[in-house]
Amino acid sequence: MATSSLPADFGPEAPAYWAEACRHLVKRDRVLKKLIPQYPGASLQSRGDAFVTLARSIVGQQISVKAAQSVWDRFEALTRKMTPAQVLKLKVDDMRGAGLSARKVEYLVDLALHFADKRVRVNDWPGMDDEAIIAELVAIRGIGRWTAEMFLIFHLMRPNVLPLDDIGLQNGISQAYFSGEPVSRSEIREVAATWAPYCSVATWYIWRSLDPLPVSY
Repeated sequence: MATSSLPADFGPEAPAYWAEACRHLVKRDRVLKKLIPQYPGASLQSRGDAFVTLARSIVGQQISVKAAQSVWDRFEALTRKMTPAQVLKLKVDDMRGAGLSARKVEYLVDLALHFADKRVRVNDWPGMDDEAIIAELVAIRGIGRWTAEMFLIFHLMRPNVLPLDDIGLQNGISQAYFSGEPVSRSEIREVAATWAPYCSVATWYIWRSLDPLPVSY
């Protein structure tokens, strides 16, 4: 049976759909049939709250993971708790002193204002579709579609997000399906046609093929 090599238990932190998604993908996709069993028990896991997750994504833009963690640690140390209200109380000079660029300070303040003024409907997100949530998020300065898609995957743990502009996904599909040749957006969509309705899960495993350590945002 195709699913015999799959672990039965992914642990309590795994999304409820994860095991079913793995069964679906192993049946439908020749690459994932070999890839998924290499990571028994591993799964996507959510971390932090919505504001912190988005703030971290802004801090980490265009710098290395190590540098982003260093800046985040200094930024986080400026407040007792990382909340929109606390961020709005911070002095710009102190935020710059933590290693944030002037533009990132503006983005973080705008993010905090959106949350404080309830311009983002956090409590409504569970009942909203992916595109509606993306539309709310990209209205915040410093958040583009890719960041919104990472938020859908890593925070809301939506099962069927396909981040076409993600370099890791592009590289992983290139190596696994096209012998290293560059891939177009239409080719990514073609590969992912068999993944639905679990594109997030397939993407997560494609990332694992490039870097065995899970990424979290």
